[in-house]
Amino acid sequence: NLSSHSSKNRTTNLLEDLKMNLTIRTEHEKEFNQIYDFVRIAFETAQVSDGNEQNFVNELRASENYIPELALVALVDGNIVGHIMLTKYIVQDLNQNHDVLLLAPLSVDLNYRGQGIGSKLVMKSFELARKMGYTAVVLVGDPAYYQRFGFKSSVDFGINCHEIPAQYVQACELVEGSLDNVFGTLTF
Repeated sequence: NLSSHSSKNRTTNLLEDLKMNLTIRTEHEKEFNQIYDFVRIAFETAQVSDGNEQNFVNELRASENYIPELALVALVDGNIVGHIMLTKYIVQDLNQNHDVLLLAPLSVDLNYRGQGIGSKLVMKSFELARKMGYTAVVLVGDPAYYQRFGFKSSVDFGINCHEIPAQYVQACELVEGSLDNVFGTLTF
C-alpha cells in the first residue's frame, strides 16, 4: 500500500528530525553575520567552490531579488547546520522575460552532510515557493546531487547559458509544464 509506505516514511523522517532536533525556518537579520561565516566555512570543504559564496549571499540579500521567506536555515539544537536561498531570477528571451527562482547557494555543515539536511532545505524551500506562486527554479550545481529534486539540464527546457558548461546549469519545474514555452538565456 503506497499511502501507508508514504505515511511510514513521514513518521520515520519526523522521528529522525526529533532525534536530531532539526528545525528549518527563515533566516533572521540578527544571524546574517553568522550565516556569512557559516557559508564561507561550509564551502571551504565543498567539492566545487569559487570562495565567494558568502559574498554572493550578501549580494543577493542586498538586491531587489531577495525573498526573505525563501532564505532558510536548518538548526540542530539551535545551531545553524544548513542554509539555502531562493531569489528572483529572469530567463531572458528576445520577446519577453520569464520569472524563475535561482537556488544559490545551498550550504550544509561538513559534520551534518549525508544526513538529509540539504534535501530537507531544498524540499521546504520548494514547498514555500509553490505556495507563493513560483513555478520554476534554476541553479548551477552538481547534476548528480540535484537530479533527485527533478532538476535537468536547462538546455532540455530550451534555456541556455553561454558562460558555464551546460551540464551544470539546471532547471526544475515546481509546477509541471511551467517551462514549456520558456526559451531564452541565463546570465550569471
